[in-house]
Amino acid sequence: MNRVLCPGSYDPVTIGHLDIIGRCSAMFDEVIVAVVDDSYRKTALFSAGERLHFLQESTKDLPNVKVAIMKGLVVKFAREVDAHVLVKGLRALTDFEYEFQMAQLNRKLDPELETMYLMASPEYSFLSSSGVKEIAKYGGCVSDLVPGIVAQRFAEMYGSLGG
Repeated sequence: MNRVLCPGSYDPVTIGHLDIIGRCSAMFDEVIVAVVDDSYRKTALFSAGERLHFLQESTKDLPNVKVAIMKGLVVKFAREVDAHVLVKGLRALTDFEYEFQMAQLNRKLDPELETMYLMASPEYSFLSSSGVKEIAKYGGCVSDLVPGIVAQRFAEMYGSLGG
């Protein structure tokens, strides 16, 4: 089986993430979307359980996509789920710098784990979870940037998101 792992914080999942996941779904037998539960880099707005639920709902029409919560090193999780390829989306050169460092560290820890990059579709190249959170917090409309379930949750948190 050709199984890949798409790890990320997904805080929250955006339509850009879903574009990458959907494209992976068309290329691979099985896609495991791993929600990072204990990120060293940043504190999540949404719990791992909420992010898992958002992704499960948003990918339910992709039968070869599974969503799981991941704790610890991605290389360890990849071994646990028998994935030999990580797929990461890249929007800009700044993403590449960080992802390149992570790929090299992961390769050092597990030389058999490959990292593959998919370029963001042009219409999503500007889209980030942090940008979406800021827009929502200050009352902007994010309904065309995130799945409906996420937009609804923002509406519950911050009130109407306008249009």
